[in-house]
Amino acid sequence: MYFTSIELLGLIAGAITSMGFIPQLVRGYKTKKLEDVSYLMPIILAFGMALWLAYGIYKEALAIICANTFAIICCLILITMKKIYS
Repeated sequence: MYFTSIELLGLIAGAITSMGFIPQLVRGYKTKKLEDVSYLMPIILAFGMALWLAYGIYKEALAIICANTFAIICCLILITMKKIYS
């Protein structure tokens, strides 16, 4: 599959911003302590990202689709971890 320079830029940007969830997930998994994480933050983020995902699907924008799918999954994992470890 061939990507244009701008599509590659979008994929890289999406990967970098989506990786911002990884440290919180790893720390939560290791410590099993997520009391300081609110439920509201990942719920609002997931809702916003779901809207971005719908937009990306409509526009057929692979970078938007990939980044927001990954980020929604991370939000759902964070919510699940908070529920399990609280």
